[in-house]
Amino acid sequence: MLGNFLDRLRVLCFSLLLVAAFAVPAFAGPFEDAVTKFANDDFSDTDDAVGAIATSGNPLAFTIISALGDGRLAADPDTKKVFVTGTDDKVIDAATGAAVDKLPDNAAAVRLNNRLRRTVEAALGGLTLLSPDPAKRIAAAQSVFKTHDETMLPVIDGALAKETNKAAKAAFTEARAAILLYKPDATDVEKLEAIATVRARGDQEAMALLTGLGSDQPPAIANAAAGATAAIQRTLALWSTVQNAWYGLSLGSVLLLAAIGLAITFGVMGVINMAHGEMVMIGAYTTFVVQEVIRTRYPGLFDYSLLIAVPLAFIVAGALGVVIERCIIRFLYGRPLETLLATWGLSLVLQQAVRTAFGPTNREVGNPSWMSGAFELGQITITYNRLWILCFTLAVFAILLAMLRYTALGLEMRAVTQNRRMAASMGIATSRVDALTFGLGSGIAGIAGVALSQIDNVSPNLGQSYIIDSFMVVVFGGVGNLWGTLVGAFTLGIANKFLEPVAGAVLGKIAILVLIILFIQKRPRGLFALKGRAVEA
Repeated sequence: MLGNFLDRLRVLCFSLLLVAAFAVPAFAGPFEDAVTKFANDDFSDTDDAVGAIATSGNPLAFTIISALGDGRLAADPDTKKVFVTGTDDKVIDAATGAAVDKLPDNAAAVRLNNRLRRTVEAALGGLTLLSPDPAKRIAAAQSVFKTHDETMLPVIDGALAKETNKAAKAAFTEARAAILLYKPDATDVEKLEAIATVRARGDQEAMALLTGLGSDQPPAIANAAAGATAAIQRTLALWSTVQNAWYGLSLGSVLLLAAIGLAITFGVMGVINMAHGEMVMIGAYTTFVVQEVIRTRYPGLFDYSLLIAVPLAFIVAGALGVVIERCIIRFLYGRPLETLLATWGLSLVLQQAVRTAFGPTNREVGNPSWMSGAFELGQITITYNRLWILCFTLAVFAILLAMLRYTALGLEMRAVTQNRRMAASMGIATSRVDALTFGLGSGIAGIAGVALSQIDNVSPNLGQSYIIDSFMVVVFGGVGNLWGTLVGAFTLGIANKFLEPVAGAVLGKIAILVLIILFIQKRPRGLFALKGRAVEA
């Protein structure tokens, strides 16, 4: 107990020194003399050196102390020079920052013991709070918020007094409130203000901080904390609903992308294509091949890999679709069971072909920089790859709608969908439309594979994960109707994500399937049935 008390007292004194040091102009101490002490191979001298360097205000202070903590600080006992080896293996003189060709042969790493490691951690914490980088200051303040270490209060106060960045100032204010909330000698007024600050933050960490106060608080503090906790719970419940809605939209965009090509072929040709998922898989492997070529030959183009892969995946999958239609599907029109069995067998052949060519294991497909990372929106996190996939899906949908409405092929496809015999009697080559339609649907599945490669494992079984869901979307929305596919995909995606927390992933999918079966009993043609004399006959 005495040792812990002394350690906390030591850190408190050290924090006060940091505040004092940064309140005066930089370079106030004998920085070079402090650096030289590391070469003495004495724990006491190392301790003194850490304190002096941390309070010197020198821009190299953080580099030196972090290198000491990581074992990258070395000293030459003969020349008394100290060197820092960077994470990029470059060596600099710790006293001057000048580059050095290599470490001297007799340079050895500066030793640490457990007490010194705690000193180094305290120094790094204080230096990070006073870092010139706002992002590092915010991260350090958030760390203090979680630990609510009372010894950091002087540093927080000093940093808050001169902070100009709005986000960092808010983070420092929250960290100070967390400390005061648990500070034994804080006044009731300070604690009530701290509770208000923590309540305004409104996240899980804020609620954990408030619930951890215990029941031994004065009535005013306990009531304020209980009210703040209840308010945060309501806020979190609302944001949880928003988060589930976003997850549902994200899943719906994936389902739409996977099903939109199937909706075209199913609607125009009436073909149950069980190999549609393998077209998605081929698009994903096309992306893998494109990225492998770029990695080995043109690494500077990696951020453009998906822009290159999209048209290539469309061409490869679309061409394969035309070949499949001309060689297999066209002989099986009007025979749905044989078509289903033939395309299912074809899916097995394509899977095995990919296993032979690329192996059975998952292949690595990387995210370009513009699709990496995430951002916070209130209390939810939105990843850039999911956001881009949603935008990409809507763009594909809009382009496909425009193609069906404003091009000759689109007009012919709509005519064949509504009345094949009448279209043929009007001079439309229905066999050519069938081939191009199957190629178009397969090409769209290929670009769906490009998008799915960013959020799912690229393996021979990739397409099998989406084929059943794609059929459910098409049947639920209305066969051959793109707007029905759009509404069906987002409806099923959102419903699935709201059912998962209640029933679990497996039972949620079963419930969705049962609901679709019941719905189809009432509306056999789905949400948006196609209109036309042949369709309605």
